[in-house]
Amino acid sequence: MSQFNLLKQKRFLPFFLTQFFGAFNDNVFKNALVIMIAFSVEADSDLLVNLAAALFILPFFLFSAIAGQIADKYEKSSLIKIVKLTEIVIMCIAGLGFYINSIPLLLSVLFLMGCQSSLFGPVKYGYLPQHLQKDELVGGNGLIESSTFLSILLGTILGGILIAINSIFPVVIAVFCIAIAGYISAQFIPKTSPSSPEIKLEINILKATYRNIRFLPSNRVVFLSVLAISWFWFYGSIFLMQIPNFTIQILSGNKAVATWLLSMFSIGIGVGSLLCEKLSGKRVEIGLVPLGSIGLAVFGWDLAITSEQWPPFSSLFSFQQFWAVDGSLRILLDLIFIGVFGGLYIVPLYALLQERSDSKFLSRVIAGNNIINALFMVFAALLAMFILSYLKWSIPQLFKVTVVLNIIVCLYIFTVVPEFLMRLIVWFLVSTIYRVKPKGMENIPHEGPALLCCNHVSFVDPLILGGFIRRPVRFVMYYKIFNIPILKWIFKAAKAIPIAGFKEDPEMYELAFKSVKEALEDGDLVCIFPEGGLTPDGSVQEFKSGIERIIKETPVPVIPMALNNLWGSLFSRKDKVLERRPKKFLAKINLNIGNPIKATEANRTILYQKVIELKNLS
Repeated sequence: MSQFNLLKQKRFLPFFLTQFFGAFNDNVFKNALVIMIAFSVEADSDLLVNLAAALFILPFFLFSAIAGQIADKYEKSSLIKIVKLTEIVIMCIAGLGFYINSIPLLLSVLFLMGCQSSLFGPVKYGYLPQHLQKDELVGGNGLIESSTFLSILLGTILGGILIAINSIFPVVIAVFCIAIAGYISAQFIPKTSPSSPEIKLEINILKATYRNIRFLPSNRVVFLSVLAISWFWFYGSIFLMQIPNFTIQILSGNKAVATWLLSMFSIGIGVGSLLCEKLSGKRVEIGLVPLGSIGLAVFGWDLAITSEQWPPFSSLFSFQQFWAVDGSLRILLDLIFIGVFGGLYIVPLYALLQERSDSKFLSRVIAGNNIINALFMVFAALLAMFILSYLKWSIPQLFKVTVVLNIIVCLYIFTVVPEFLMRLIVWFLVSTIYRVKPKGMENIPHEGPALLCCNHVSFVDPLILGGFIRRPVRFVMYYKIFNIPILKWIFKAAKAIPIAGFKEDPEMYELAFKSVKEALEDGDLVCIFPEGGLTPDGSVQEFKSGIERIIKETPVPVIPMALNNLWGSLFSRKDKVLERRPKKFLAKINLNIGNPIKATEANRTILYQKVIELKNLS
């Protein structure tokens, strides 16, 4: 089912519209204010623009912990209605600020908008997993992220147009009407039961924030996802918030040019977010994350280089004049692709966060994520103010610093957690060289130990299986395959377990069984190829007795699997690779997964027959 079918369903559409109108209103007001500051205020506009960004983000740091508790404790649709009603009141205050032309009051309104958004964040991301299936999470998050940045696009355009009119009333009327529209759509959101109604609220801001942050590292995958998401918002906020002044000071463009640049970034994010479901096959594919980070670095650096070569002009010019300058297309494409790769980076991380978090604590996890996000974005605003206002560096130099930091941070993350890069390689393999059709994925348990049992056809069987099974899998593999150059790094990153024949290396043989036992006792998935080696002719060979020893030592459910039509493809039987490459370079592979078998009912004969049956399925 396409992700767009969610827009036809009551469980998703009213919520989708509500969050769209909220983000739309934030950006109409925020961009109208930022552009007004950039073009009208005689004081240090760099300082004020980044101060505005910090004021909007600060409430996420201050109040997200309490907001997460509230979102877990109470029914979510009612909370959303309260948030939207509050937005109407805040927009009335904004109207007064525009009417009396008070920058301090409007900055205060920006802070209040951040407060109500900080409550909506945990509710928003806590709502999705309660109403979407696991195979809908990537698509649903893609729609939410794309609509968020579509709202940035439309809000940017509308805010820029309205503030350019010599009257404050269009802005005031627009933000009030959008708030009303959001409140109306919220009335149709279905009720969502509280996930932890028994919790006692901790109203001490410092204590609640500390507890929330301390809670996050308990789940390493979730915590690393939070840090990676926070880095994206650090990177993105620096680029996004500088665009108005970047347009004036570097490109000599007017308000229309600023609107176009912001629009390119927003369009890119929307496209990248929607591409995620297509590229990931509706799975949570973290292999897209390093791909996204590479794109952010490449096109961010190119934007800085191109803008440094921009010729100086004595007066501001229109978009038509901007378009006539050599390099304008390159700047627009850089912004689009920063957005596209940003979408590829952020959507899988949000989906992973929702999939791997305990449902009872999800809103508090999201709140913790928002706290760390806010902290990173406040640091981003402070860094921008320091570089631009204190060091007096240029905006392109700020972009370069940010890109260098991005490279350092990503290299660190991917070194400490090589699973990201491993998944990128796996994703590339199963998305380009092979066309894999999985069947029976629901038989893989979402948590708890299990022993996976599969036939062995090619050198890359573990990569194919690991690419489609959502949980990390510990593979038991022949040590000579484990030690294949390049692939060894991938297998080691996946914590594969090398094994040798008892006669070849008795110590390695025993150590492998000990490692399997420990992995299963830790609740991991372990995959074994019971044939003991690659098939010499494509058929399933007799199963060795090692699988029975594993089941006896650690009784866990056993899940039979079979790879079909992989024999003769690029990586099957090393001595036949060149001969068979033209025949099955883009092989259509079937991955069939059978029902779990109780340990008391499993032996190598039964498992052999099950794998044969699965292999013969079309």
